[in-house]
Amino acid sequence: MKSKEFVKDLTEKSLADLNDELVTAKKELFNLRFQNATNQLNNTSRIKEVRRNIARIQTVMNQNRAAN
Repeated sequence: MKSKEFVKDLTEKSLADLNDELVTAKKELFNLRFQNATNQLNNTSRIKEVRRNIARIQTVMNQNRAAN
């Protein structure tokens, strides 16, 4: 999914849904780091992508909080 589409989807979600999305992304990042440490990760660029997605989610959450 492209980043603009991802952000557009995030802006349409509620704060609770964004929080769930954030928890899921953080779990995925943990698993990716664990796989990387044990040399089981094939696509290391996925770590960078997930980190950026976490930042996007947090940015949208902060924007929603500021708007309310």
